[in-house]
Amino acid sequence: MAHVALETGFPAGVVSVAAEKEAWRKEVHRPATHTHKWWAQRLGSVFRGIIVSALADSEAAAAKLYRSVVDRPDVVVFDPFAGSGTTLVEAAKMGCRVIGYDINPVATLVQRQAMADWDSHALNMAYKEVEGKVRPEIDRLHVNARGETVLYYFWVGVAPCPSCPVDDHDVELFKSYVFARHAYPKKYPTAQATCPDCHAVNIVNLTTDTEFTCSSCDRSSSFDGPVQGASMRCSRGHVTKVISALDGNPPKQKMYAKLVLGKDGKRYEPIDSFDLELYAESEALLEEKREELVGPIGSLDAGYNTRQAIKWGYRTWPQFFNARQLYCLGLLGAAIRNQEASPEREALVALFSGVLEFNNLFCSYKGEGTGAVRHMFSNHILKPERTPLEAHPWGTPASSGSFSTLFKSRILRALEYKKAPHDIVDGERVVGISKTLGSRIVDSYEQFEGEPAAALIVTGSSADTALPDSSVDLVITDPPYFDNVHYSELADFFHAWLRQMYPFPAYPSNETTRMVGEVQSTDADKFSAAIAQVWREAARVMKEDGLLAFTFHQARAAGWEAVVKALKQADLIITAVQPVKGEMSVAAPKSAATDPSNLDSIVVCRKATSGARPTLERVINELRECKNAGVTVGWTDVQSVVRGAVLAAYTDPASKETLTQLMSRAAAEADKACIALGVTSRRAGSQVDDEAPTR
Repeated sequence: MAHVALETGFPAGVVSVAAEKEAWRKEVHRPATHTHKWWAQRLGSVFRGIIVSALADSEAAAAKLYRSVVDRPDVVVFDPFAGSGTTLVEAAKMGCRVIGYDINPVATLVQRQAMADWDSHALNMAYKEVEGKVRPEIDRLHVNARGETVLYYFWVGVAPCPSCPVDDHDVELFKSYVFARHAYPKKYPTAQATCPDCHAVNIVNLTTDTEFTCSSCDRSSSFDGPVQGASMRCSRGHVTKVISALDGNPPKQKMYAKLVLGKDGKRYEPIDSFDLELYAESEALLEEKREELVGPIGSLDAGYNTRQAIKWGYRTWPQFFNARQLYCLGLLGAAIRNQEASPEREALVALFSGVLEFNNLFCSYKGEGTGAVRHMFSNHILKPERTPLEAHPWGTPASSGSFSTLFKSRILRALEYKKAPHDIVDGERVVGISKTLGSRIVDSYEQFEGEPAAALIVTGSSADTALPDSSVDLVITDPPYFDNVHYSELADFFHAWLRQMYPFPAYPSNETTRMVGEVQSTDADKFSAAIAQVWREAARVMKEDGLLAFTFHQARAAGWEAVVKALKQADLIITAVQPVKGEMSVAAPKSAATDPSNLDSIVVCRKATSGARPTLERVINELRECKNAGVTVGWTDVQSVVRGAVLAAYTDPASKETLTQLMSRAAAEADKACIALGVTSRRAGSQVDDEAPTR
C-alpha cells in the first residue's frame, strides 16, 4: 500500500506560513465559511494542505500542488463533523466531490451557505424586497426627537437591594460610569460618562480625570459605579451579591443614553421623554402584532454553557431581547420567512440568524475606533451583560452588526469569493488556483451519486450515515475536542428563531439542537465511546486504501488517551502525526494562557497498513520546519504533538507497549523534544495534565 505525503512528508512550513496569515482575519481570507457564527472555525489553508498532501506522494509534490490548480472529481471527501464547512469548501475548490454530515442543524445551515450556488441578481432582489417591507418601520423606531438616526441605545440592568425598603431606588449595575471610550484610550483619552443622578452625558478625560462633576445637575462622582466584581453596593452602603439581589429573575433594564448619527457626525445624548415614548410604542406594537412576527420560542436547558445565564434568571429565549428588538427582528424575520424558497432566501435566513448575535441583551459596547458592538459570543458561554447595548438592527453604513452591514461584509463578500476564490501562497494572496464554488445542495446519497455538481450535506449523526460501504476516498475533519464548549447549548440561541423560519426543507422543529449521539463531553470515557462510533462508521465508508485525517490539539494527556482508545476500537491505525499552525492567533483563551498553544496536530490513520508510522525524528523535524518558517512553537505545542506521536503506537496491533507504558514514555519524550527544540515553559514545574482544555 503506497503511502502519501500526508504520512511521510507533510509540507508543514509552507502550509503554516499561509495559515499564520489567514488566522489573523479568517473571515476575510475564507469568507464562504464565515457567513454565520460557528465555533472553532478552522483554517482553510490547513485543510487545503491536508487534501493536497493526501493526493501527493512526496513533500515536494505536495508543496507544488499546494501552489497549483488541482482538479480531482474522482476523489470523494467526507467530513463527519462538518462544522462551518471548511473541509467541504477546500475540497470543492480542488474539484473533489464532497459530503458533509453534522448533528447540529445550525452547522448544516452554515455549510449550505458555504457551498450553495447563489445567483447575484436574485440575491440582491431578495434583499431589496425585504428592505422595502421592513426598513421604514425599523428606521422609524430608531430616531431621536429631531428625526436623526439613533445607532445605539445604552441600557443598564437594575436590581433591588434586599436590605433596603421595597420602595427604595434600585441599584443601577454600573461597574463604571464611563460608558463610552476609544479602543485606544491612551492615544484618545476623551470619553463619555453618565451622571449617577440625572444621567446627563459628560465628556471626561481618562488621562487627567478620576472623577467628574455633572454639567447638568452639579453632582460630583468618581468613575467607579456600584458594582465591584460579583457584588453591588446600594446608596445606603449595603453590599450584596448581584445574583442574590436578582433572586432568580433577570435584571430589569433602564435606558440612559444613545449615540446619534447627525449631519455633523456622531454624538452621545441622554435619554429623553421622546425616547421613552418611542420605546413604549415598540412594546405596544409587539403585543398588537405578535402573531404576525417571527420570534424566539423555547427554554434554556441546563448545561455548562447555559448555567450562568440561568443563574441570572434567563430561562427562556425571549428574555434575551428587549421589546423593540423582538418587534423589529420579528418583522425582519417574517419578511424573510415569507419569501419563496430558494438558495438566496436561505442565505438571507442565515444572515438574519447571524444578526441576532449582535442584537440582544447580552451584547455590549466596544467603543470608538473599532466595531462598536461586542457580540454575545465573545465568551464561549451565555454570559449576562450588566450594561447591554441595543443596536439599530437594519443599520446604516456607520453601524456595526446590522442586517445591512453584514449583508455586505458577509454575504456579498462570500459571493465574490465563490466567483473567484483566493488562496494564500508563500504569504501572498493569489487567485486562479482554485475552482469556483457553487453546488446544488442535496440530502440523499442517491441524488449525490447521480449529479456530479451536487454537494451532499446532511443533518444527522455521523455514527450512522446512509453512505454505502467503501464509497469515500478521504475522511477529513476537525472533531469536537475533549472540553467544555458544548456547541448545541450555544446554537440553541439561533435555533430558537430558525425553527420558525424553515431555512431548508429538512430543518428540524425540535425545541433544542441537543441530540443523543453528540460527541461532546468532559468525561474521557464518554467522549472516547462517542467518537469511537464515528470512527467505526468512517472506517466502514472508507475505501480499503482510504485515509482518515483530523486536526486535534489537546494539552491534557487524558484527551490524547481518549482519542487513541477510540481509534483502536475502530480498528484504525495512526500512520502519522503532523504539526501545523492552529487557528487561534488572537483568541482570548490563547492570550490568557500561561503557555498558549499555536499548533494543531494532524492525525493520519488507515484501516490496515504497513510501513509508515509516526516517528519522533519526523515529528521533531516538522516542528523545527514550523519554527524555521517563522511560526511560534511553544511548550504546550511540543508537549501535545510529541505526546500524540508516542501514543499513536497504541493503535498498532504490532505494538507490545501498554497504554500506561506509552503514557510514561510520552511525557519523557515530550520533555526531551522541548530541550532539543529550545522550548521552555513560562511556568516553572508546570504539568500538562494540570492545564485546562484548550478549545
